[in-house]
Amino acid sequence: MVTAAAAMLLAAALLCAPAAPARGRLRSVAGPIWAVGRQLVRAPGRVWLLTAGAGLGALVAGFGGALAGMMVVGVWGHRRSRRRHEAAVEAAGGELADALARMTDELRAGAHPAATLAGIDADGPQARAVLAPAASAAQLGEAVPAALARPGGHAALTADVERIAAAWALADRHGVPLADLLGGVQDDLRWRIAFGKRVRAELAGPRATAAVLTGLPALGLGLGQLLGAEPLAVLRTGVLGPALLIIGIGLTAVGVLWSEQILRSAVPR
Repeated sequence: MVTAAAAMLLAAALLCAPAAPARGRLRSVAGPIWAVGRQLVRAPGRVWLLTAGAGLGALVAGFGGALAGMMVVGVWGHRRSRRRHEAAVEAAGGELADALARMTDELRAGAHPAATLAGIDADGPQARAVLAPAASAAQLGEAVPAALARPGGHAALTADVERIAAAWALADRHGVPLADLLGGVQDDLRWRIAFGKRVRAELAGPRATAAVLTGLPALGLGLGQLLGAEPLAVLRTGVLGPALLIIGIGLTAVGVLWSEQILRSAVPR
């Protein structure tokens, strides 16, 4: 009898196993969660934030509240760092686009390509870091496309630097005007930056809705406490209460990370 029941449960589990698209969505959720953990390990300066979150949670809801507070602080820190990273990527892209615009104008005015690279001191720091190997190679008479392949600058600009290297190689090999090719790379980069800003502005409403929905459970707990239902006492005592608090906060954190991943995927890279 027990064997038959176990076989039926195993068959039901196999029937309920997620299909390939569902597994892909689950992996997209697991990625941000793993990123949060790696970020916390690599940033020991955030330990005091985790400690503060755990202490505040312990004061409110005991042991379960401590773990919940750590999860809340971890997700908040991850979202904050992601916003800063997006702003840094946008700024770096703008600097590179400005540098390409300067080089294109100088080339169309008759300047030598090596001379345009020599003027990188007037560009932003991220653009200088990207173009510095190419400027050194041009001064020494070496191949500029190979120099552009050397690591430098913001990692998010790698694809754009590869486009610049391909444009430079095409101009050297076939005599295509370098100004036109770099102008095309610059136009594409500016379009992606402008489109990303527009998409993020249009997603402000869904982000606000997600934030409100995330805060509704806390509002419900507060209302219950004001009405005398004592939900915090339930979550603070016994084994089931802290377990429910940890599971609830964990599911909420997963929902926040998932919604952020969905909204972020709409912005072009």
